[in-house]
Amino acid sequence: MSRGIRAVGRTEDGFTLIELLIVIVILGVLAGVTVFAVQAFNKEGQTAACKADKKNVEVAAEAYLAKNGTKAADIAALVAANYLKELPSTGNGYTITYDGTTGVVTATGACT
Repeated sequence: MSRGIRAVGRTEDGFTLIELLIVIVILGVLAGVTVFAVQAFNKEGQTAACKADKKNVEVAAEAYLAKNGTKAADIAALVAANYLKELPSTGNGYTITYDGTTGVVTATGACT
């Protein structure tokens, strides 16, 4: 009976070490390609967020001017007057600035 079990065990084939290593290398290459593809989408997302934040500040500044007859001093004044919910984020690779004397909104970083 023990000979029958040994004979069955010898005829079963499994994966060799080389086959397993090839599969691991292929999975590593696919993971690397995926990481670089996702980074490209992240950059596009930062650019879109920057443009949206800039437009929000421009609209808030125009609304402030229309209601009060004067330009807001800075972005903090727009937040204090409830024209913006919060200050634009500065940790996303871009900065939004507002010049209260000219009323110009500028963006640096990911927007360009």
